[in-house]
Amino acid sequence: MPDTALVNSDLRSALDEARQAYTARNPKSLLSQEDAARSMPGGNTRTVLHAAPFPLTIVRGEGCRLWDADGHEYIDVLGEYTAGIYGHSHPAIRRAIDRALDDGWNFGGRNVNEARLARLIADRIPSIDLVRFTNSGTEANVMALAGARVWAERGGRAEARKLMVFNGGYHGGVLYFVSGGSPVNMPYEYIVAPYNDIEGARALLARHADELFAVLVEPMQGSMGCLPGDPAFLAMLREETKRRGIVLIFDEVMTSRLAPGGLQEKYGIVPDMTTLGKYIGGGMSFGAFGGRQEIMALFDPTRADALPHAGTFNNNPLTMAAGAVGYGEIYTPAAAHALNERGEKLRARLNAACEKAGVAFRFSGIGSMMTAHATTRPIRSAADVASGNADAKELFWLDMTAAGVWIARRGFVALSLALRDADVDRFASAVEEFVISRRELLRPA
Repeated sequence: MPDTALVNSDLRSALDEARQAYTARNPKSLLSQEDAARSMPGGNTRTVLHAAPFPLTIVRGEGCRLWDADGHEYIDVLGEYTAGIYGHSHPAIRRAIDRALDDGWNFGGRNVNEARLARLIADRIPSIDLVRFTNSGTEANVMALAGARVWAERGGRAEARKLMVFNGGYHGGVLYFVSGGSPVNMPYEYIVAPYNDIEGARALLARHADELFAVLVEPMQGSMGCLPGDPAFLAMLREETKRRGIVLIFDEVMTSRLAPGGLQEKYGIVPDMTTLGKYIGGGMSFGAFGGRQEIMALFDPTRADALPHAGTFNNNPLTMAAGAVGYGEIYTPAAAHALNERGEKLRARLNAACEKAGVAFRFSGIGSMMTAHATTRPIRSAADVASGNADAKELFWLDMTAAGVWIARRGFVALSLALRDADVDRFASAVEEFVISRRELLRPA
């Protein structure tokens, strides 16, 4: 058996050394952070982008590459947390935005591309008959829940005021359950159920059925660590909510990219409502919520009892133009299949390298989304994710940064269409080098 105390001590020493090298290598980013901290709390306005000892400042992106303030070049395999599926400054999207700019923006009226983008979404996502746009996935979930609550109330279930979510779920900055909850969450009454636990979730559904207006779930939990939902678990949620008259909402803000019609199409499980975002707006600020016609009709302004839905930039011409080209002409069903097949092959290669090296390291996910975990356990629950070694994960991020590979601090990866075989090979080679060179520090306990 390895001496765990010795391994941990050596790991901390290696981590300290990697942090020092990172600081020495990035003096301009450090100065940028110090300057930003004078006008923003912690120099930050988006929590996930903070990283100790300080975040790098990115100054340029092109294709699948990024450059930081100190002139270092990176292969971008983060893909802006799934939003950057087209890479940086895709020429077709750039032309669409340029055309939109030539005609002006902020019209205060409808524009020619919004109906086109809506039709593309409704044609592709099985659960969506009608759709409405927002500015983010967070807004999409907020509005979907508002509609579901009123749907329950007008359907004779006024007592249904509670929402079922799942431990590890993330539905935006005000619907955050990765750590069980957040002080800034919306003030719903939550029933937090165990993810991928069929019997546990079914028991909670039965116990609270009369109180629940909706069940909100990611078919793969992205922020938790690319934790795939078991199809049998998701099918149980569909069966139980349908039987009890509870609105089932799939949050496919991230996962809609994993098949032409999202994971609901891949698994053949159709919810009542779906929320979308990220890449569908062509890489611009975007969100959407949609679903069954009778539910979405609540937002029809021709009705006397219509629900209001505001948002100055819901249909902004730049996003509508970028989305219509990106979703309609670039991320076609064929492109979706190809990108996700590439991701499956890459993840298999990375896990084979980890297994060959005999290290406590692995990658979970589906298709073009994956996350690194410093553990030997299969990733099926939040407990499996939590079993990973946090120091090893940080060392992985620091080593990838030093190798010129841009990933999330938490080990998250989302492949883009801009990546070529040589770029994917470079990332895989960097991971293979990491698990070999750090093998003694990553031994299973």
